[in-house]
Amino acid sequence: MDKEAIIPANKKGFIISEYISNPHIIDEKKYDLRIYVLVTSFNPLTIYIYEDGLVRFATVKYSLDPETYDNKFIHLTNYSINKKNEEYIQNK
Repeated sequence: MDKEAIIPANKKGFIISEYISNPHIIDEKKYDLRIYVLVTSFNPLTIYIYEDGLVRFATVKYSLDPETYDNKFIHLTNYSINKKNEEYIQNK
C-alpha cells in the first residue's frame, strides 16, 4: 500500500496510539502515560517535548481473566469512566 493511501496529503495533524495487550502496571492497576510532543519540521528535524504530561489509572486491579473483559474499570483508564466506580479516589 502506498503512503498516499495511508496518510492523506491534506491531513494537518495526527494522534498516534497503540493498544498493548500486556501492559506495564503500577500497584496492580493499568495506567496510561501521555507525553505530548510537537514536530514542527522534518528537515531539519525539530521536535518539542512538553514538560507536562498526563497519567491516568484504572480503578480495579488488572486481570486477563476472560470473565473480566467486560469490566471497564479494569481495562480502561478514562477519567470519565473511572470516576463512576465506587473505588475511585479523587486527587487531593
